[in-house]
Amino acid sequence: MTHRSRQTYDHLVVSTRRPPVIIDTGTGYTKMGYGGNIHPSYIVPTAIAVNPSHDQKAAVKKKGAEDLDFFIGEEAIERSKTYAVHYPVRHAQVENWDDMEHFLEQVIFKYLHCEPEDHYFLMTEPPLNAPENREYLAEIMFESFNVPGLYIAVQAVLALAASFTAKKSRKTLTGTVVDSGAGVTHIVPVADGYVIGSCIKHIPIAGRDISYFIQSLLRDHETTIPPEDSLEVAERIKEQYCYVSPNIAKEFDKYEKEPEKWVVTYEGLHKKTGRKWSCEVGHERFLGPEVFFNPQIFSSDYLTPLPEIVDTMIQNTPIDVRRPLYQNIVLSGGSTLYHNYAKRLERDLKKFVDARIEKTIELSQGRLIPAPIEVNVVSHKLQRYAVWFGGSMLAHTEEFFKVCHTKQQYDEQGPSIARHNPVFGGITI
Repeated sequence: MTHRSRQTYDHLVVSTRRPPVIIDTGTGYTKMGYGGNIHPSYIVPTAIAVNPSHDQKAAVKKKGAEDLDFFIGEEAIERSKTYAVHYPVRHAQVENWDDMEHFLEQVIFKYLHCEPEDHYFLMTEPPLNAPENREYLAEIMFESFNVPGLYIAVQAVLALAASFTAKKSRKTLTGTVVDSGAGVTHIVPVADGYVIGSCIKHIPIAGRDISYFIQSLLRDHETTIPPEDSLEVAERIKEQYCYVSPNIAKEFDKYEKEPEKWVVTYEGLHKKTGRKWSCEVGHERFLGPEVFFNPQIFSSDYLTPLPEIVDTMIQNTPIDVRRPLYQNIVLSGGSTLYHNYAKRLERDLKKFVDARIEKTIELSQGRLIPAPIEVNVVSHKLQRYAVWFGGSMLAHTEEFFKVCHTKQQYDEQGPSIARHNPVFGGITI
């Protein structure tokens, strides 16, 4: 077979393959769908409900029956009174691989309705994921589901690729990713598709912490909210009414002077009695997201604001990539969607950068004047599902099939092949 005919054959094989399956498993929600699509097909809570009445010894005797009695997603949460609800992912890390295997089983067969033997799979992982976790995932996918190919992608790289695709600009994969979901917030530097692992930072503040903070604020002045619904109400208020304020002191003044303009009324229905209730939502609207920028109002254990963490992280990277990292700070995840979040982060970062330049000029007595540093925080319409969308776009390229680990490689070398994956270094979007 000639080189040209071989290329034609490879192109024909790639074009006739069934689309890859993209599964992004997060602490709060799991996004799933097929490569090439803009939006995930399904988004379900990362939760699994297992019947607690199963006796382990009896389960062994009737092998296979116990595997059918579980639910995932919204169905799992609805059965929380009769089933034991587990969350297999905590702070972006998988804690229970047995639950995760059952979870993936329903994701593949019940939601996506696909035969795993017919599709390549792209799965996501958090930064600094343990190599053992990659091996566990490879074992599940290759042995339990017999997939023909698997790629485990770092979430930050996919989020970066998604921002370029959404903005329709051709750039290399270089930038800073601020990925904030339900369980943890990561700040990840990426240079030409490669994660600079030694500089990754994470902060223990994310969407769930904001919900807890709003819940505690509401408890202080609202007695009409049913206690069993207080966390769910806090999450809905967070999603519907919260925003980032440019100045917290001025924001308090606005609410004091014009409460009728800024204070909103939230109405709910008691699940048990069916009675209507309502509560006023005021300062909670801007105090919730303020936790990112003034964490001391929420906890005394962690006091460093997000902009300072981002600035410190970039300063720890090699000097030749610092300017590109400041110029392309990409937001990803549902906890970055607050109105004015990008503007506030960009403004506070510029303060650190400008102060450093002024200090340099002062110390050099005007002999050294550095060139201005551009700080640009990128937000786009797809940032809620940026990781999944980035995976969908990259899995739609011919290069994807070339860098996947195959079932044949797994059978020959074992799960250790998952300890290293080729990355999309140098690919332009």
